[in-house]
Amino acid sequence: MASLTKDLTAAASAAFEALGFEARWGDVRRSDKPEFADFQCNGAMGAAKSAGKNPREVAGDVAATLKAYPFVLSAEVAGPGFINIRVSDEALAERAINVLTSELAGGEPAADPKVTVIDFGGPNVAKPMHVGHLRSAVIGDTLVRLLRFLGDHVTGDTHLGDWGLQMGHLVTELYDEQPDLIYFDASYEGPYPEEPPVTIEDLARMYPAASAKAKEDPARLERSQKAVAELQAGRPGYRALLKHFIDVSVAALKVDYEFLNVHFDLWKGESDVDHLIPGLIEKFKAADLAREDDGAWIVDIAREGENVPVEKDGKVNLKNPMPPIMLVNSRGGTGYHTTDLATIEDRMENLEPTPELMLYVVDQRQALHFTQVFRAAEKLGLIDEGHLEHIGFGTVNGPDGKPFKTREGGMLRLADLNAMALEEAQRKITEAGKLPDDMPEDERLDVAKKVALAALRFSDLQNTRTGNYVFDLDRFTSFEGKTGPYLLYAAVRVKSLLRRAQEEGLEQGEIVIGHDAERALVLQLDGFALALLQAREKRMPHILCEHVYNLAQAFSAFYAAVPIASETDPALRASRLSLSAAVLNQLEAGLGILGIKIPERM
Repeated sequence: MASLTKDLTAAASAAFEALGFEARWGDVRRSDKPEFADFQCNGAMGAAKSAGKNPREVAGDVAATLKAYPFVLSAEVAGPGFINIRVSDEALAERAINVLTSELAGGEPAADPKVTVIDFGGPNVAKPMHVGHLRSAVIGDTLVRLLRFLGDHVTGDTHLGDWGLQMGHLVTELYDEQPDLIYFDASYEGPYPEEPPVTIEDLARMYPAASAKAKEDPARLERSQKAVAELQAGRPGYRALLKHFIDVSVAALKVDYEFLNVHFDLWKGESDVDHLIPGLIEKFKAADLAREDDGAWIVDIAREGENVPVEKDGKVNLKNPMPPIMLVNSRGGTGYHTTDLATIEDRMENLEPTPELMLYVVDQRQALHFTQVFRAAEKLGLIDEGHLEHIGFGTVNGPDGKPFKTREGGMLRLADLNAMALEEAQRKITEAGKLPDDMPEDERLDVAKKVALAALRFSDLQNTRTGNYVFDLDRFTSFEGKTGPYLLYAAVRVKSLLRRAQEEGLEQGEIVIGHDAERALVLQLDGFALALLQAREKRMPHILCEHVYNLAQAFSAFYAAVPIASETDPALRASRLSLSAAVLNQLEAGLGILGIKIPERM
């Protein structure tokens, strides 16, 4: 049994087909009114309308067919043609056993597994990550976990920004501070020192200083631009410095990402595809796709109906503007369009197995950029545009509804956000008295880190990806309401229940369903497979968040409604302990996909 929802949909679809209707009318979903039915099918009205028939008669015929299935307890027609369905206690018990014993905790593999690259994170070398990097990190990492759970072959790539003007700023600022370093001797060819001449603190200081100077002094900017050109042309000393900058930055980035339980398979950057760019540009030229424009080389990607001149009030504007991409600027430099295209080429030629799909988890304000890149990639024949997706997301906002800032007006560093979350989690744990008095300090810190992690990841993931949300650390770290800490406490409560039962010698046994709270709990467990597949199909982690939260609430209602370990009937007690274990199996799977770690005790 994959899921009751899927089995019922298959049965209802077959019934509609047997009556001469399309199978799509047999879609079955959980009932909006559980007091009347477990599931409902509303397709009879649409099917009847399409054939000019009476909807209640069509519904009656479908219901009669459904009643013949052993897992259907009843199928009744209501209103203008709704079909209300109840499933048998035996079917629910079988479903609970599947959740308890299956590796996917009641989920099912995707029917169309893909070889997928997920491009997310995108931090810039030498720049501290800020709160704006949170969403790409946790959404991208969750999609990696989700797709792998369902059978996709996934590679996660952080795609570092390490090839732009900031590199020139760093090289020139380091020269100003330490001009005698061997890296600046143009005649020296190496080997260069293995120890970097800078720390992450140096980089964090040097970049904004150089950037500020360049804004005020055109000559200073020109020096940095020249350094970038020499770096991209392969000057050995500058390439050695670039490697140092990357190594130092990645070490710092991994600390922030580790706190968020975010991991990558590849730590590649724009500089890793530099060697491909000359050949890529030549391919565009050879295919007559690139044209010269005032010293630059550009590629037109507008389609019919775009870039149409429209005159209004004496002014001519473009309707549906779609600007070309710039492969090479007039100074001979390349930008993000070109490096993104070279990265696609690199992945298609060098990753094994060859990618079938690439997902870019990047702020939705970059939608135009990715539309341009995807179209250019298809024009050159690198990959079909339909196999490239921009997974855009909204912003993390402050109480004023604008992108989150510090009190001083700057972007809040991600490291500072992580530290704030940990401090608030420690405070909330102490206030709520959630830890045993005898718990060692190292375990207390570990629990606090897990609470902070749950707060940060769930607060972000529970929101519809494409929308903005207001960051409220006090609310997100609460153990009450729809929060990550609430889910942790719910999972730990199940763990504690099962641990105590085991210590008392109470065994789990055959699951038997009878009580309304048991039925409601198993029906919630049954929704896991659909939630996973919908989250995958729509690239929307909030669908899984909703399921996990509802499951925690359903277990809470079950816990309050019936005795479990204290049940005096041995068979009933064993059944409810097994049902609790099934809940824990699915909670652990769901929270694991969300990247949330569960403490052993609280």
